[in-house]
Amino acid sequence: MTPELLGRLVDRHAAALALFARQWCAVPEDVVQEAFVKLAGRRPPPDDAVAWLFQVVRNGALSAARAERRRRRHEADAAARRPAWFAPSEHAALDGEVAAAALQALPLEEREVVVTHLWGGLTFEQIGRLTGASSSAAHRRYLKALTALRERLHVPCPNRSTPD
Repeated sequence: MTPELLGRLVDRHAAALALFARQWCAVPEDVVQEAFVKLAGRRPPPDDAVAWLFQVVRNGALSAARAERRRRRHEADAAARRPAWFAPSEHAALDGEVAAAALQALPLEEREVVVTHLWGGLTFEQIGRLTGASSSAAHRRYLKALTALRERLHVPCPNRSTPD
């Protein structure tokens, strides 16, 4: 197939092929592009290139749709299996989901200090090295994060001057 003929096929049929693929998948342009790449490499070219393109696009769109469904299912399964941020306790005064949402709402720098200190057991010196900050900066972020969490969760501040 000559480049000129391939170019004419793209000009005449790419939009219709993308519309056709859109029935099944969210990435019709990718499917159409792959079909034209396959056509360009096909030796000898098919007798009816347009019908062949529609068949290849249909098959590609159906495959893309199946892959998207599989990906969504795997992501949903992985999300369902992820461990909770907070272990439930029958005596807990906090709702674990609310606390997890409050933690997620923190800026990344503060959240990573809280997680690495409380759940990872890292010292502020180790956290500073990990994040490229000083240990005192890591400690300040930790204190700021705890203050924000207490405010969001309506938890009174303990009587001691420095939290764990």
